[in-house]
Amino acid sequence: MENLTSLIANTPLIAYTVLLLIIFIIPPIFEGLRLPGLVGLLVAGIAIGPSGLNLINTDMEIVQLLSDAGKIYLMFVAGLEIDLSEFRKTKDRSLSFGLATFLFPMIIGTLVGHALGLGWNASILIGSLLASHTLLAYPIVERLGVARSQAVTVTIGATIFTDIAALLVLAICVSIHQGAFSPAFLFLQLGSLAIYSLVVLFGFSWAGKEYFRRSGDDFNNQFLFILLVVFLASVGAQLINIDKIVGAFLVGLAVNDVVGHSPVEERVEFVGATLFIPFFFLDIGLILDIPTFVNTLTTELVTTVAIVGGLFLGKFLAALTMKWLYRYSWYETLTMWSLSLPQVAATLAAALVGVEAGLISELIFNTVIVLMLVTAILGPILTARFARNLPLPEFKPEEEIETNFPLPIWLDPTHPFTVLVPLANPFTKGYLIEMGALLAGHENGKLIALSIAKAYSHLDDPEVSRSMERCDRLLSQAMEISKMFAVEAIPEVRIDDEISAGIVRSAREHNASLIIMGWGKTTRLQARLFGNLLDRVLWSAHCPVAAIRLLDEPVDIHRILIPVKDLMPQTLQAVRFARLFADSNQGEITFLHICDRQTPPEQVNLFVSQLSEFLEETTPQIPFTIQTSRHEDIAELILKTSRSFDLVVLRSIRRRTVGGLTVSDTTTRVISKLNCSLVLIGEPSSL
Repeated sequence: MENLTSLIANTPLIAYTVLLLIIFIIPPIFEGLRLPGLVGLLVAGIAIGPSGLNLINTDMEIVQLLSDAGKIYLMFVAGLEIDLSEFRKTKDRSLSFGLATFLFPMIIGTLVGHALGLGWNASILIGSLLASHTLLAYPIVERLGVARSQAVTVTIGATIFTDIAALLVLAICVSIHQGAFSPAFLFLQLGSLAIYSLVVLFGFSWAGKEYFRRSGDDFNNQFLFILLVVFLASVGAQLINIDKIVGAFLVGLAVNDVVGHSPVEERVEFVGATLFIPFFFLDIGLILDIPTFVNTLTTELVTTVAIVGGLFLGKFLAALTMKWLYRYSWYETLTMWSLSLPQVAATLAAALVGVEAGLISELIFNTVIVLMLVTAILGPILTARFARNLPLPEFKPEEEIETNFPLPIWLDPTHPFTVLVPLANPFTKGYLIEMGALLAGHENGKLIALSIAKAYSHLDDPEVSRSMERCDRLLSQAMEISKMFAVEAIPEVRIDDEISAGIVRSAREHNASLIIMGWGKTTRLQARLFGNLLDRVLWSAHCPVAAIRLLDEPVDIHRILIPVKDLMPQTLQAVRFARLFADSNQGEITFLHICDRQTPPEQVNLFVSQLSEFLEETTPQIPFTIQTSRHEDIAELILKTSRSFDLVVLRSIRRRTVGGLTVSDTTTRVISKLNCSLVLIGEPSSL
């Protein structure tokens, strides 16, 4: 064992391989046991660290580098995940709740720290550790259909204030601890911090917008640009004597609007979740001293209970203040409280900074680990308990259409309905053209059949000619198919450097109403990192995109199933497509609404009523059935129900998770196991 330990310690490549193997194997095992993957990484870190097999320790240079990168990336993603649009909607109330949910835990935590015999600087840092929160339970409120409830949006908006304030307090406390404290020193530190924050928030935001504007669809270089500014901001933070995680979080906010929901954002988060952030949680496990940790839970139980209890009390007082100020109901108040309880990203990263700086002891650090585990478990449980009693946000069909769809692409009589069908695969062209012709013919519109030849540096290259000949043959066959539907069809050959760019440019030039593409699976690592063709078209297109995988001819598809969770604008796009296709093909639609087992019956009835009202008041009128079901596994129920249908219509959902360690995507599971035809609707990125 000693020889193995020595070999790992002296060979960074072996240590890196061992860590990668753990990250690959352990999280799925714990997720299978219904435990968070990050808990598995903590346990694995303990097992291979000084408290276990002692194979790897936190002092190794490779471990320190990877852990620092993971910590920086974790805080960057935390800033990137904050929904600035939700903050802007309720900024006054969000700032009020942000101030309350920061100050109450901060004051209580500071008093607890001082009562435990710590100095004021360390006590204030403990207070700041309790002041932030991580929106760990957001997927729960989204699943319950109450994500647009004001209580939820206010809590989301408050995150931006609490995280910034907590990290700024951390920066000041660490600076004071490391330097000779004086009023002049404090003034200088605050001044440099203010200037640095302005440079990052506004300077990096401007630089990002300019670079993205100039680089167009060059996602690879945009991805590298984001990585560069993250680490530049972290280095800049260290130069002014504040911790690098402050810079990482601020730059996450700065580029938040720049990357939007683009493929670049997905690549950034994928790389972080796969290659960086897991190392940080492994390092936490390596640092944990099990005897000290056990001592924290036994002889030092008073310290643990005081800090954990202080957090619960402080967050509750903040939510109670909002109830008093804005007359929220008890369920709204308790939802705000439970949503703001989990302490994961900012708290854990800041605690590690504090213990490394010598500002807080291992005892306090272990207490923070307990705090993280308790709140990460209880927060989502309490949110599920209280949020299901929130009233569903009021839905007005005409308001949704006017606000979110200035030009309703399916219904606007002044807009000539144009379907663009890119063709490349001779084996799938038939169903694609039939689907496009069926929809265009029903709307008295036109069909654009597009085939793209790859551009070369010299356009007289023989390969360009051969590629154009293939395109001509493909389009000639497509035109023969379109004649059977008596629809106006226009063939178009285009030469372009990038296939996705050619598709979206052609769609914009023809003012297309809809793009219909064949479905292709993302299997290669390159596609995961830099996006596949569908990803890039979805991001850049000005109109909805329908990715189809048909097992029968479109004219033989009549029974259509569309799962609906909410009545958000993106859902309405999928509903409109399903109704248009059903009306053109004499089909009928079943809307499947899946809710939590404990969702109150009145909420289910309200949703059914709102959906029925929308369907009855908008055209086209087609036969429909609304089926409601209570089930914990949405994907399983969709797959089971789909056996009686010819086609399932889904909307593409791009999820972001705190830390990105686990992604449970219902759509992905359904697609991989579905045994009938499929249409996946992707909305334009601007929606």
